[in-house]
Amino acid sequence: MTIHRMPPIVATLEPSNHPYLNGAWTPLHEEVDADELQVIEGAIPSDIDGVYLRNTENQIHQPLGRFHPFDGDGMIHQIAFQNGKASYRNRFLRTRCFEAEQEARGSLWGGLADPVALAKRPGFCAHGSLKDSSSTDVVVHAGLGLSTFYQCGEGYRFDPLTLDTIGPAPWVPIDGISAHPKVDEATGELLFFNYSKQAPYLHFGIVGADDKLKSYRPVPVPGPRLPHDMAFTEHYAIINDMPMFWDEELLKRDIHAVRMHDGLPSRFALVPRDGGEIRWFEAAPTYVLHWLNAYEDGDEVILDGYFQEQPMPPPRTDAPKGFGSMMAYLDEHSFRSRLHRWRFNLVDGTTREERLDEAIMEFGMINGRFGGRPYRYGYSTVSEPGWFLFTGFVKNDLVTGERWTYDLGPGRYGSEAPFAPRIGGTAEDDGYLVSFVTDENTGTSECVVLDAARIQDGPVCRIALPHKICSGTHAYWAGRAQLARGA
Repeated sequence: MTIHRMPPIVATLEPSNHPYLNGAWTPLHEEVDADELQVIEGAIPSDIDGVYLRNTENQIHQPLGRFHPFDGDGMIHQIAFQNGKASYRNRFLRTRCFEAEQEARGSLWGGLADPVALAKRPGFCAHGSLKDSSSTDVVVHAGLGLSTFYQCGEGYRFDPLTLDTIGPAPWVPIDGISAHPKVDEATGELLFFNYSKQAPYLHFGIVGADDKLKSYRPVPVPGPRLPHDMAFTEHYAIINDMPMFWDEELLKRDIHAVRMHDGLPSRFALVPRDGGEIRWFEAAPTYVLHWLNAYEDGDEVILDGYFQEQPMPPPRTDAPKGFGSMMAYLDEHSFRSRLHRWRFNLVDGTTREERLDEAIMEFGMINGRFGGRPYRYGYSTVSEPGWFLFTGFVKNDLVTGERWTYDLGPGRYGSEAPFAPRIGGTAEDDGYLVSFVTDENTGTSECVVLDAARIQDGPVCRIALPHKICSGTHAYWAGRAQLARGA
């Protein structure tokens, strides 16, 4: 392995006992390029070609107040595959807030758990007082990487090969864009949404394959809402209005407290992508962080995602003192997320629901070529009870009901694992799952590649990374054709 290290950044973070600033969540401040990566086990397949990108939160400066892991500074990690070889690099996203805090040599904004008054400068995002660290999600559209923030930020473009930050996408509206824009691989379009505290509160937009804004329209809701993800089909975008959102009375005092609003259903807007009339459907109250996929089936629109049985869980009694509430909201076993299906009948306006798997799981992936279209396989993560740490993966056959699992082993924590199609592959599961793994037993990190058709067999290969990386949120696979500008 050959390693080239970048000049160091300015970092002021001090040691602490915070559970999400240690262990697998220890922030990484080093930026490197690494070639000729060492293969620990197996062999790198010659029929995988593209890049795996993962966004992570890596706190750089000493927090002004009470740190939450979603406050960390955005860093993109990349592993590139071609001709049976792999290279790695990682870079902080040079956002406006990153540059401002580098110049100030310290934190300028408070975090998710802090009062608004703690910010030293006007903030960004739907919250209004946070920094836009662009640290949540990542996709590739029109040949460029796009990183996004969970409470609506500017949306930062970067080169998916060099990881050089380009800057905010020029088409982003004044209210920003939320994490989880969707790339429709069939059309090359990017579908996005945003939300704010000002009427009309919620919007949906489409950016064409040419990277130009095609449409942008309001989605009417009664007040400020907090959707986290969206889904799409061939003809619709699906935007949700869940009954968990800011307490409007407290919001008048600039206090951003979230609560479940009893008596309200979950609502789903089917927004025609061609600009037609929006239709609303109601379902059982819940909150959903992430959707798996959606598609049209005759007179129905099918939506699959992760239904939370307890969206506002009680504090974890086994958490370190003072961290019980925060750790519960980060723990899938506390909010109890299970794979679920909603069926929206376009003829009579009714909704039917069904459970697809009783296991606790989240952070699902599919073969992107089937996004918005009928599909068969979903790949989800399973997690360590009490923690936001992934311990393995589940493959669900949504036609037969079969399931297969792969466990990473004690003290080994993975990343979201997108599907990488095999070159020349035709079957939906003919490809690989790619994930980064941090091994707390050895203090090292690696990349694992699983055969998507047989995840239970374990890694096809394990590849050593040049440093221990921090756990993070979302990842994306871009094939070599997607990396070409305008592809």
